[in-house]
Amino acid sequence: MTSPTSVKSRPAPKPVLSGKQTIPELITIRTFLLVPFLALAAAIPVFWGWGVSWLDLTIGGGFFVVSTLGITVGYHRYFTHGAFRAKRALRIALAIAGGLAAQGPVLTWVADHRRHHAFSDREGDPHSPWLFGTSPVALARGFWHAHMGWLFGRDKTNVARFAPDLAADRDITLVDRLFPVWVVTSLLLPALLGGLITLSWWGALTAFLWAGLARISFQHHVTWSVNSICHMIGERPFASRDRSANFWPLAILSMGESWHNSHHADPTSARHGVQRGQIDISARVIWAFEKLGWAWQVRWPTAKRLAAMAR
Repeated sequence: MTSPTSVKSRPAPKPVLSGKQTIPELITIRTFLLVPFLALAAAIPVFWGWGVSWLDLTIGGGFFVVSTLGITVGYHRYFTHGAFRAKRALRIALAIAGGLAAQGPVLTWVADHRRHHAFSDREGDPHSPWLFGTSPVALARGFWHAHMGWLFGRDKTNVARFAPDLAADRDITLVDRLFPVWVVTSLLLPALLGGLITLSWWGALTAFLWAGLARISFQHHVTWSVNSICHMIGERPFASRDRSANFWPLAILSMGESWHNSHHADPTSARHGVQRGQIDISARVIWAFEKLGWAWQVRWPTAKRLAAMAR
C-alpha cells in the first residue's frame, strides 16, 4: 500500500496577481491613456475643418492599420491564443507592430488577456462589465470599468502564471522592454513624415496631432469597445460560458475582433468571423501569411467544430 507521503502532490498554481503597480508605472500608464484621449477631445472642436488634412488622415490610417493588426493578429490571436505558428522575423515584427498601438507591453497585454479568458465575466476577470450587478447604475459602472476604468487599477496580472512562455522568449522580452521606444516612434514618425512631405513645421504638427495622438486614442477606444460593448450587446449564436457577443458595427474598425462570441466559443481559432458575410480582416492577413510561408499550423475553423459550438 502506498503511503500518503510517497504520493507526489501537484504544485499549487502561481498566484493570479503579482503585486501592485508602482507609482512610476501608474504615472506611465495614465500618461499613455490620458494624453492621447485629451488630445483627441481637444483636437476635434478646435482643429476639425481646417487643421486636419488628407495627408494627416492617410498617415494616420496607415499607422492605424499596421498597429491594429499588431494587436489583433499579433498580441491577440498569435501571442495570446497560439492560433498559428510563425517564423522568427514575423514574431518580432508582430510584437513591435502591437507596441505601436500603445496599449501596453506584449507580456503584460497577453497576461491580462489570458486572465480574462480564464475568468471571463466572473470574479478574477480584469475587465468584465458584469462584476457589479445588473441594475442600471451597476451596468453603467460596469461599462466604465470594462471600457477603461480597469486600466487605472493597481493590480498586476502575474506574468509568471499567465505568460511564462513569452517570458522565456529572449526576442519577445527584448521587444517588451523596449515598449516606450515603440510608443515614441508611433507618435513621432507620423510627425516626421508629415513634416518631410509638406516641408513645413505645420505639416509636422498636424500629423503629430491627428496621425499620432488622436489616432492612438481612437484606436484605444476601438479595442476597449470589444471589452465593454461586446460583453453587453449583440448576438450569441455559439455556446460560451460568458456573456460575450458578436457586435457587427465594430467588425471593420476592430479588424474582426468584434465577432466576440465566436472567439470566446473557440478562442484558439484564427478566424473570428466564422459565419457567412462576417468580415474578418485579421483572418485574411493570417491567410496571406500562410500563403507566403511565414505562418503555418493555422487553426482554421471547421464545419464540424462550428456545429459543435452552435447553441
